[in-house]
Amino acid sequence: MARSLVIVESPAKARTIEGILGDDFVVESSIGHIRDLPAKGLGVDVDHGFAPTYEVHANKRDVIRRLKALLKDVDELYLATDEDREGEAISWHLLEELKPRVPVKRMVFHEITRGAIERAVDEWRDIDMGLVNAQESRRIVDRLFGYPVSSVLWRKVNQGLSAGRVQSPAVRLVVERERERMAFVSADYWDLSAAFATDPAFTSGIVAVEGKRVAQGRDFDSEGRSKESVVVLDQARAEAVRDGLDGATFTVTSVEEKPFTSRPKPPFMTSTLQQEGGRKLRMTAAGVMRVAQELYQGGYITYMRTDSINLSETAITAARSQIRAMYGNDYLPDAPRTYSRKVKNAQEAHEAIRPAGETFRTPDSLRGELRGDALALYDLVWKRTIACQMADARGRSLSVRLEAPATEAGRAEPTTTEWSASGRTITFPGYMRAYVEGADDPDAQLDDRESLLPALTEGQTLTPTEVEALGHTTSPPARYTEASLVKRLEELGIGRPSTYASIMQVIQDRGYVWKKGTALVPSWTAFAVIKLLEEHFTDLVDYAYTARMEDELDQIAAASLEREPWLHQFWFGDGGDGPATGNGDGGDEGRIGLERLVDEGLSKIDAAAINSIPIGVDADGEPIVVKPGRYGPYVKRGDETASVPDDIAPDELDVAKAIELLSAPKGDVALGTDPETGLAVYAKPGRYGPYVQLGEIEDGAKTKPKTSSLLQTMTLDTITLDDALKLLSLPRTVGVDPESGEEITAQNGRYGPYLKKGTDSRSLETEEQMFTVDLDAALRIFAQPKRGRGQAAPAAPLRELEGKDPVSGQPVVVKDGRFGPYVTDGETNASLRKGDTVENMTIDRAAELLQIRREAGPSKKKKATKKKAAKKKAPAKKKAATKKAATKKAATKKAAAKKKAPAETSEG
Repeated sequence: MARSLVIVESPAKARTIEGILGDDFVVESSIGHIRDLPAKGLGVDVDHGFAPTYEVHANKRDVIRRLKALLKDVDELYLATDEDREGEAISWHLLEELKPRVPVKRMVFHEITRGAIERAVDEWRDIDMGLVNAQESRRIVDRLFGYPVSSVLWRKVNQGLSAGRVQSPAVRLVVERERERMAFVSADYWDLSAAFATDPAFTSGIVAVEGKRVAQGRDFDSEGRSKESVVVLDQARAEAVRDGLDGATFTVTSVEEKPFTSRPKPPFMTSTLQQEGGRKLRMTAAGVMRVAQELYQGGYITYMRTDSINLSETAITAARSQIRAMYGNDYLPDAPRTYSRKVKNAQEAHEAIRPAGETFRTPDSLRGELRGDALALYDLVWKRTIACQMADARGRSLSVRLEAPATEAGRAEPTTTEWSASGRTITFPGYMRAYVEGADDPDAQLDDRESLLPALTEGQTLTPTEVEALGHTTSPPARYTEASLVKRLEELGIGRPSTYASIMQVIQDRGYVWKKGTALVPSWTAFAVIKLLEEHFTDLVDYAYTARMEDELDQIAAASLEREPWLHQFWFGDGGDGPATGNGDGGDEGRIGLERLVDEGLSKIDAAAINSIPIGVDADGEPIVVKPGRYGPYVKRGDETASVPDDIAPDELDVAKAIELLSAPKGDVALGTDPETGLAVYAKPGRYGPYVQLGEIEDGAKTKPKTSSLLQTMTLDTITLDDALKLLSLPRTVGVDPESGEEITAQNGRYGPYLKKGTDSRSLETEEQMFTVDLDAALRIFAQPKRGRGQAAPAAPLRELEGKDPVSGQPVVVKDGRFGPYVTDGETNASLRKGDTVENMTIDRAAELLQIRREAGPSKKKKATKKKAAKKKAPAKKKAATKKAATKKAATKKAAAKKKAPAETSEG
């Protein structure tokens, strides 16, 4: 029998499939993409058809060699990468590099089960060049967009920044929301609530006074102004009405009852799974996709990158059988439910995300195999899939109106007040027995919550047990969370669900966004970047244009739009002076090309203006701005500057706060005189933290004054002369090693306190030990085995987290390291990021940080040298797809192609 080599992109996927296929198949992993556009340079020949130049990743050369060696001993090759654009592209790149001489078969499957894998072996196909072209077109556009615009950001804002076709509009959304919060003017208003001791008890809220509706939060605009049609109660009036209702009788004026029906939501696709994972499991988009991939590769769920909400007949049959067995026939609709949606930018998977197999395993049956996030996410997928095939929920809603006269002090006639209460009763829960979708608004009620009212009739009178006056303040619009930002991007038609998780991650890694709880807070760097893009690359962050670009890329993939002319117009324009990349409304004539716009931006953009974000003016009319400096943001008023603490969100930095920061003590603080030397002692702020200094810096002096860093417990505001002299006494001589004759000193270093003996050193556990450790203790410390340069025995963990890492299965702790706190499972270490704290660290967040560190891999030490420029040709049926090498020529006249900047984030 023929022996076959099967190549997948993941080691975990390889292990699962190998267990299914048996000894006649060798299953190996490419470990993701094997090649891409070069890390440096544009990598696209803009003068010759926009041909891409590919290079093999340096860490994939051994992978290629291993796969080539395996090919020599097999009779056929199966390329079994994922069935979307990225997976198809990986297969094509493998084909280009391996150049197999055996038959090549493209093997695709939607779930990793025995039946699906065996069918995929028999029902193989050729590589789909349409999918390959679709991925490559997006990759080229991402590079043409990201690389040159990133070079402008490097020059005009800060190094290490990037721009992207989806990334930049996503950051703009977050920045615009923060601008709304910064401009928001809150308003105060009051209302009243009356409680009734009926069976069941209920409360009613005031809705009108003298026929005029009482203002609620929704009646105020962002500047704190109320609608003219409402009456705004202040505290005095609300309390006067409350007092006037003492002993009053409430009369029911109307009772309205209506039936309602609620339908289940469709099964999960990628974006809705990310949203629900964020709402219900408090997971990040990246965390959801990481766990979903583990479940898919383990054979528990179907493929997790899909825009489809369709279920196969097999899945519908499995769901209906399970509903009948678990809930009964009453919960089973007469006919299967079908779901469909019109998707412009669809991924190519064929089915929604659901439990794998022809019968669904219940979460309870998997408790011995899955745990933590994996079990929780599987439970979510299972419940949503089951619920989508269940019967509607039914019930009745009840609305009640009441009136009561209030005898207000100082008023001749009683004040007529109107009140309302509403409730709902679920008469048949239907799908709600299994699952109800969450909401982005934390205050929103879920559909499965009942709010019961007693049986009331018109004309019935009630006496409240309590009437309460309640004060409220309007709130600014809520910041985006990852879930709500993904939802908004999808609504706008920007990007594709398969890329949202990476976009959420990259905008945080680039320093554009940090987290405050689950809320996404933009950095001041993000403000500067978006300001630059809005003013000089308007359409690149225009939501309508970005969505239209997605449509056009799909047309290119479908061969209804030619790629080269489209790219030519995008890059070179058509000689006009209009918007560089279209006007967002479909007009394309008279455009400036991106190449020219980048060149003009490098010469014309005023970096100082771009990096000045206005806060307001002080009492004297002096402007105050925030600038994202090289060492962090700072406020500036005239020549005065002051650093902005990392934990202050932009909407918290108003004029008053800025003046407070500018007025805080800074500069040299004279502490007194050293009694031994007679020199002045100063406390100073420094680039690497505050320090003390003995004496002045004299012009022309060959030696600098003695300095010493402050301890962690000291600040410039609290340090005393005695503290400073104690610090300046370092390094302190502890004694002499009787065996070697070497002097032992206690010192304070950049990474903390330590002992030094000749060229050997040992860390001390506390700063106080620098002043108290004696010779015997020091000798005992040096007698211990050295555990790392400058390190002593490991200190106790700062925190032990509940649960285990889902990958390694090991417990996770938070430790304090030389570069700050980090999480570790004993195998992998990952530093905490901005917004993370030791106290708020969870096992989910720790697992996410550890996985990000694993995926980053070791630092690259070699430069990739193997390059290929390729031009594609569709393969003959059932034969290897090939591409003819295109002639390599540098675009010598294209300035943007020469500029050095980081490669953009792939958003294809």
